Amino acid sequence: GASTCRTLQMIKNAQKHDVIIVGAGIIGLSIAHYLQQDGRAVTLIDRKGVAQEASFGNAGAFALADIFPLASPGIMLKAPKWLLDPLGPLSIRPNYLLNIAPFLMRFFRASWPDQYRRSIVAQSALLELAANELDRMRKLPNIGNQVREDGALHLYESDAEFERSRGTWKAREEFGIEFRHVEGFDLQQLQPGLSPKIKRATFIPKWQTVNDPFEFAKSIWNMVQADKGVLIEKGVKHINKGGAVTLDDGTELIANNVIVTAGAWSHKLAAQVGDRIPLESERGYNTTLPADAFDLRRQLIFGEHGFVMTPLSTGIRVGGAVEFAGLEAEPNYKRSEILLNKVKSFLPDLKMENGSQWMGFRPSLPDTLPAIGASKNSDKICYAFGHGHLGLTQCFATAKIVSDVLAKRQQQLDVSPFNPARF
Repeated sequence: GASTCRTLQMIKNAQKHDVIIVGAGIIGLSIAHYLQQDGRAVTLIDRKGVAQEASFGNAGAFALADIFPLASPGIMLKAPKWLLDPLGPLSIRPNYLLNIAPFLMRFFRASWPDQYRRSIVAQSALLELAANELDRMRKLPNIGNQVREDGALHLYESDAEFERSRGTWKAREEFGIEFRHVEGFDLQQLQPGLSPKIKRATFIPKWQTVNDPFEFAKSIWNMVQADKGVLIEKGVKHINKGGAVTLDDGTELIANNVIVTAGAWSHKLAAQVGDRIPLESERGYNTTLPADAFDLRRQLIFGEHGFVMTPLSTGIRVGGAVEFAGLEAEPNYKRSEILLNKVKSFLPDLKMENGSQWMGFRPSLPDTLPAIGASKNSDKICYAFGHGHLGLTQCFATAKIVSDVLAKRQQQLDVSPFNPARF
């Protein structure tokens, strides 16, 4: 019919590409680099340019010990208390509640013990691959010199809070994660200037951070560009099962493979191919203070309050918490201010002036596992999104999986838990 003729005409007129990657964040950039090692030619498309969304202002950690899904049995007990506080660690704007109800039902199901355990096993396997790939990538000079292994401190305000955490550390031990519990003099040596409110901590020595997440992403882009990678700075209006991509300005492109790594917007493109994936955006807020705001030795994790504090080459970043309000609502920077005030109560010497605020969209799926793999409707289309808080952490592991999918190589782990069709 007429539509088939139009499609054939479009394909005839379209610019030909080998691999088109929609989204130039840390996931898309990493995939581009890995595919180039397989001899593929890559074209990245992003409406804002390199690493301008969640990859720009995240907390900068390779959180290789974060094996626990957000959808956990414990969260269902904590959530009602948090949700009553509009500026607490987890909030849903009232006018967004109806939109997010289906996601929350799936999230609730994912927190049941059977699915929770499956998610931990899957997440651990993905993080083990992430650790191996990070070790390999760190051997590249322009990557390795930006990664620091300072460790991280999980901080507790009371013995009761520490005791509640013991089960999670026991589980981490089972998966080979190194840690040690510290208090008193040992704790002050690891991080001077803590308030007496902080009673104990757990130190993870192999925790790694980057100098700055945006600079790190740009380094990968420099490698991709040096290997003849191309960036088109435009929005994508449409993709189809045949590998055709229509840009906002009407330009038609056709590719052997299209990989969707568009973060919190990815599900809109997946729906055009017939894949319904329940992606939501966890909006995260932070403030980056000047580097001299505090003598911060390593990343500090305030688990009970849902935020972290990271020393970066560009300053000290205080951020975290989760707000569900969709992609359109204006930012509520009171959340950033609340985080800063909380930090000040734990670090009395912190200078809070001259900070810059930021809000980013973390692309999240109900079971806290990403969607990585081919579309069920087209072997030309591949997905890699939904990493939540672990986009930077899992970027190289994701790139390895996607490159193995495209090359039809055997996978190094069971990838079925990440199947985009699992929902």
